Amino acid sequence: MTKIKLCGLSRPCDIEAANELRPEYIGFVFASKSKRCVTPEKAGQLKRLLAPQIQAVGVFVEENPETVAKLLNARIIDMAQLHGREDENYIGQLRTLTDQPIIKAFRMDTESDILEAESSTADYILLDSGNGGTGTVFDWKLIQNVNRPYFLAGGLGPENLEKAIKLLNPYAVDVSSGIETDGFKDKTKMTAFVAAVRKEDRI
Repeated sequence: MTKIKLCGLSRPCDIEAANELRPEYIGFVFASKSKRCVTPEKAGQLKRLLAPQIQAVGVFVEENPETVAKLLNARIIDMAQLHGREDENYIGQLRTLTDQPIIKAFRMDTESDILEAESSTADYILLDSGNGGTGTVFDWKLIQNVNRPYFLAGGLGPENLEKAIKLLNPYAVDVSSGIETDGFKDKTKMTAFVAAVRKEDRI
C-alpha cells in the first residue's frame, strides 16, 4: 500500500481534515523562509490534536541538530525530514542526540543525485524537484531503478498519481502545494488526493 504524507499543515482545521482522511504522515515545516513555517509551540499544539495513528514529520533546512533532536525527543514530531544540504556528518551527529527516524530529501536533477540518495544512511529518502514545495514535477525516468524505498514528492496531484504509482511504486507520496488554495490547505483537495492514492491501492 502506498503511504501518504500531507505536508505543510499549520492550522487546527488542517489537522481535523487529516484525522478524517488518515494519511500515514503529516508534515510540520520549521524552515523560517517557508510560508508554511510553524513555531515549535504551534506544532506542539497541533500535535496534541493529531490522531495517534498519524506520524508527524518535522521539515528542517540546515537547522541546528540540537534543535531538531529536542523536538524529536519531546515527541512534538515523530520523524525529522532534512531538506537542505545536510550531509552524512550531520546525520551522524543527529543520531547521537536522538534515536527517532530521519528522512533525507534529495533534489533529483542528475544521475549523481540518485547515487547520493541511494547511499544515504538516513532511515528514509525523499526524492523531490527544486527546493521542495514548488509544485513542479521532475523527470521520473531518472528514478525508475532506485533500489530502496522512497517518498516521492514534487508536483503530485490526482491527475498524475495513477501514473506515478504504477510507474514507480514509491513507498510513499508527499504533497504540499498540490493540496492548497491561495496558500492554505484545502480540505477538498486533500480529500481528492487521498482518494486518488487509495483508489490505486485497491486496483
